[in-house]
Amino acid sequence: MNENNGLSLIAPRVAPVLDSGFRPAILANRAFGAQVKANGGGSKVILGLEQTDGSIFHFSTHILPENHPRAAGNYVYIERLVKALLWSRGGYRLYFDGPVLLGEQLLRRWAETPAGEFDSHMVGERMFDHPLELVPTRDIPPERSQTRPLGRHLNGCRIGFDLGGSDRKVAAVMDGKVVFSEETIWDPYPQPDPQYHFDGIMESLTKAAAHLPRVDAIGGSAAGVYVNNRVKAASLFRGVPADLFNRRVRELFLEIRNQWNNVPFEVVNDGEVTALAGSMALGRNSVLGIALGTSTAGGYVTAEGNITSWLNELAFMPVDFNPDAPEDEWSGDYGCGVQYFSQQCVGRLMPLAGIDSADSAGLPEKLKQVQNLMSAGDHRAKMIYQTIGDYLGYAVAHYADFYQIQNVLILGRVTSGAGGDLILEGARDVLKTEFPELFETIQFHIPDEKEKRHGQAVAAASLPEL
Repeated sequence: MNENNGLSLIAPRVAPVLDSGFRPAILANRAFGAQVKANGGGSKVILGLEQTDGSIFHFSTHILPENHPRAAGNYVYIERLVKALLWSRGGYRLYFDGPVLLGEQLLRRWAETPAGEFDSHMVGERMFDHPLELVPTRDIPPERSQTRPLGRHLNGCRIGFDLGGSDRKVAAVMDGKVVFSEETIWDPYPQPDPQYHFDGIMESLTKAAAHLPRVDAIGGSAAGVYVNNRVKAASLFRGVPADLFNRRVRELFLEIRNQWNNVPFEVVNDGEVTALAGSMALGRNSVLGIALGTSTAGGYVTAEGNITSWLNELAFMPVDFNPDAPEDEWSGDYGCGVQYFSQQCVGRLMPLAGIDSADSAGLPEKLKQVQNLMSAGDHRAKMIYQTIGDYLGYAVAHYADFYQIQNVLILGRVTSGAGGDLILEGARDVLKTEFPELFETIQFHIPDEKEKRHGQAVAAASLPEL
């Protein structure tokens, strides 16, 4: 596949061994930019994405003239760019200074296609309380945004928790020292009753509290978007009906805080805590954290060591522009990060590597099978990790168009063991081969076993300020 509805697709020089159809977003975008430049610079498009707190983020680019023979590729290029901005930055109102036809096509996508409706519902309505809207204008409001410090408070007796799709972790921390930690298997995605989630979280907190003389603060990380401890959108509660989500889930963490005498309590997106944990462990900033777990979590710490109001939901940010790329089971869109950096990716690549698994096996069991094969030196398992590493290298180059990155921290169950080293090796090789300028400026990191066990929970515990 070398074209996506008029947009030229470029085969990677470092081809993933198990995915010959992979067409990296970064290569398509760069080829399109070169094509525009060769045609006199094309037409400028300016985008402004607004959030409900008044933050506005600008992004500008150029497209081919409307009368150009390859102008059909303008829409795919802009649509994939807007989707990347929606899920990396977040917002509900798009100020659009560009061709009227492209604006109309974006509106139709949000209103008439399942993947576009998902974006409008999840990003617009669930996260920012408004359906996505587009405002055609040549007078885009000025850019404005804010950052704030996150965590790094280690005084006192604290509990930190991390809620994943296949396990939940908890740690008891006294003045920055872990005195207890535990990992518990659970299955939150299909559960229709929020009481399941409430009971599981309370069980973990109670066990941690038993190892502390008192509880001064509780901090947590979980997949999703949280504002003032209220759940705006979260994959952990995908199985809960909408009316019950509104009645019980939205304020579930406020209910939990009340059970703990309203001590300082803060829960944030797990990607943000991933980046914070990396920044704390490395003693560095400008960190993009990527957690390869049940899904894909992302977080970003600025050069000043702060976080932004950005979403950083890398699970839904497109990294593969091949229209035949695997679809995300939740959004229905193609080429999104969750199918490349998660247990879902491992499960998808297993049959391509010639590895059979039981029909009843879940993703955690499949990952464990691949990890065991990797430990035994099986070349099929190595191909899976090499493929993920190649994916990661091209994705990081793509992310660098949206983030100022000096450090990339990867963690999560998929990176455990020797497979994690192969992933980093593959990513570095891609940057060295295709993007030497990024190879010189971006460093990859993977936490040691102690940091993997405790780092996320300690960072989560440091969130509330006493």
